Formats: sequence, C-alpha cells, structure tokens
Amino acid sequence: MPIGGVKMDDALSIISDGLSAVTEGCKLPVRMKNTEDWPKAEVISIRQIKGVLQYYVHYVDYNKRLDEWVTEDRLDTRKIEPPTGKDNDKSHANTTTATTTGLNTPKNPPTTAASTNNKATPVSTSVAPPSSGVASRPPSPGLEESPIVTGTTVLQAALQKKTARKRKSQSSTETLVTDDSSSSLSTANNSLSASLTSANNSLSASLSGGLSDVTLNIDNKKEVEKTTAPRLTGSLAAPGTHDDAITRMKNVELIELGRHRIKPWYFAPYPVELVSLPCIYICEFCLKYVKSRVCLGRHLTKCNLKHPPGNEIYRKNSISFFEIDGRKNKMYAQNLCLLAKLFLDHKTLYYDTDPFLFYVMCETDNKGCHIVGYFSKEKESSEDYNVACILVMPPYQRKSYGKLLIEFSYELSKFEGKTGSPEKPLSDLGLLSYRSYWTYAILQVILQTKAKE
Repeated sequence: MPIGGVKMDDALSIISDGLSAVTEGCKLPVRMKNTEDWPKAEVISIRQIKGVLQYYVHYVDYNKRLDEWVTEDRLDTRKIEPPTGKDNDKSHANTTTATTTGLNTPKNPPTTAASTNNKATPVSTSVAPPSSGVASRPPSPGLEESPIVTGTTVLQAALQKKTARKRKSQSSTETLVTDDSSSSLSTANNSLSASLTSANNSLSASLSGGLSDVTLNIDNKKEVEKTTAPRLTGSLAAPGTHDDAITRMKNVELIELGRHRIKPWYFAPYPVELVSLPCIYICEFCLKYVKSRVCLGRHLTKCNLKHPPGNEIYRKNSISFFEIDGRKNKMYAQNLCLLAKLFLDHKTLYYDTDPFLFYVMCETDNKGCHIVGYFSKEKESSEDYNVACILVMPPYQRKSYGKLLIEFSYELSKFEGKTGSPEKPLSDLGLLSYRSYWTYAILQVILQTKAKE
C-alpha cells in the first residue's frame, strides 16, 4: 500500500540502502540517549548481536565519555558523510608515484618524449656521491616502472659532477642519462673508466641488490616510527589505525568497587578475559581485580589490608591521606593507574610507577578506609609540577573533594618550598576543578583584604 506516494517496498529499499552506506569512519546525525538532539557523530565500530546491528559512535565536539552503542533507529542516514582521509591518501600516493625517481627527485620533470619512452632517470649535475645519494627519498613502493639504479649510472653521475667542478664559470645544467649517453661518456673517459673497472663492477653488484635493501630498510624504519611514535591525542592512538578503533571504545561495561557499581568512561587495558565479562570486581583496599563476586569473596578472606599501603600523612574527622611510593608498592600503584584510566582519557602511565608518588584520599569508617580519589606527582620534577594525574571517583564527585585534593597538593608544595603547578594539558573536568578552586581562593583573599580595610 502506498505511503505518502511511496510504496512500502520502495521505502524499505531506501532505508536498506541508507544503512548499507553506514561504514566505519563515516559521519552522520545520531540521536543522543534520553534527548531529542541529533548531533553529528562518527561511527567507530560496527557489531552484530543476535541479528541486530549496533554502531559505536563518537559525538563530534563532545567528550568521549558520551560515546555509546546505538541501534539503527537512532541513525539519520539521509546525511551521511563518507570517511575522510582515504581519498587524500590515495591522491597523495599517486602524486608521489608520479614525481619520485630511483636516485633523486628532480627539480624540473622531463618534458621530452624521448625521456618518457626510454624511461630515463633525470640526474642533476649537483647530484651527491653514492653515500649521500642513498639518504635521498626512496622510490615509492607502488612504483611499477621505476628505473633500475646500477653502478654504471651512479659512476656516470660522479663523473658529471667532477666535470662540473672544473667548469666553475659555467652554470650547472641538468643532464639526461641514457644508455646512448653512457656509451659516449665511457668513450670520452676511457682512461678513467679503465682505472675504475673493478670498482665499477663491485659497485654495480652491491648497488643492484644493496639499494633495494636500503630502500626496504628505510621504508621499514618509517613504518616502525609510525607505530611506535608517541600519540598526540587522548585516544592513545594515531587516527586511522586498527589500534585507534580499539582504544577509542569503552571496553569495560561495569566495575564494582566496594558498595558502588560504576560505569566506566574510557578505555582501560585490563586483561582480555575480564573485559568480555559484564562486570569487573575490584577490591577497594588493594585494588586487585577479579572476574566474579565469588572470587572477590575468596580474596577478601585472604586480603589483610583495610587501607591503602603506605604512610598515613594526614587525618581530620573521617578524611585520611596516604602516601604511596610507586617503587615500594608497585602492584598497588599499577592497579590504581588501571582504575584511574577508566575515568581519565589522557592518562598514559600504567606500569612504570617507580618515579611517582601517589596520594590517596579515603573516607574512614568502622569497616576500613574507602578510596575517594587520588593525585600523583613525580618524585623529581624539573618543572616543579606538583600534580601529574588527579581523580575523584564518580560516586564522590560534586562534594568538593576535588578542591580538597588540589589544596592538599599546594600545601605539599609549600612544605617543600616550591611553587607547584599541575601538568598540562588538563582534562575538561580537571580544568573546571582548578578554575573553581582558584576562583574560591582569590575571592577569599579579596574578602579578607576588604575586611582588614
């Protein structure tokens, strides 16, 4: 039956075509949870559960903690933007292929038909000797018709350079090296070629297979640099890689910490066998993570801690601060970093905890000391940073505990005789906390000054 002038089959085919156009990396309007807003979102991943497609989306210009899995009914497939970057990479690759040569990239590409037909390699008169020529840009891996660089052409380039040095008064010009020119050069320089015959043969044998190895080594080195270079974003990965899609997605559904069940905000590198579970159970005293409540109960019968390891350095009413050395209490510090990564997007420290001190704030009752938040700092900071990471657990937020942690960090700096400052950049919630703290501190000083006057 027609609906609005469109048959039902046609309408379903339109919807099906729209959904088939939704791929990883594309952008389209998505309805946010519990709202009627349709902001633009990027599709990070697609999965199918019980025959139902689900899409993991990141809302553009929104914090990553709002990322979520959505179903088809929340997608507006009428305004799909294809993934960006792929076409640009292809065009860049084509450009590189068209302008790259085997030895060196010429300043001006050849314009004669003979150079195109004979696949000749333009070599400048100012070409460097073979040792420096290897450092020039290697040929593109996708170049099918790249000229073969042999010892003969390298030797001829060296001879040309020597000839050019003798003609200092003349301007340097580019010379086209072909098989015909190689015969004329060898005839003109018989005396020099005779003395360098053995060197030419060894150079030809080494360069025929050596340059390809050097090119592969350079390409492999570039690939290693791409994968091991420090990531500049909070997603901990370079955009467009396979790891990017993994680290940008929340991998933990739920954690249970003491009497609280908390939904994580970001990715954290917990073991794979635990990530697939509906909930991760964490001991609130030693922060050890287990797979079930039964395992947690067994652990609690053996765990003799009722407070964080380390020294209690401050106590007032029910609030206590403990100082933990990242070297002496490595296991606790690593577990604390893993827990904090669930709620800190820019945190990159997990296992190398030796150079850091951790200050854990707890609420104390008759059952023990329950973690509220913490901040860490370097033992020796060249920039006098007094905070590396700072976090208040979600159940205790909006209770001014963040201001207390910030004030405590500055009191430690005063005690050490230093001018402290947090590491940059701050997260969005960290920035709000520091602005709130300094607004309150400055207002207190102004009010006290007016009272004295």
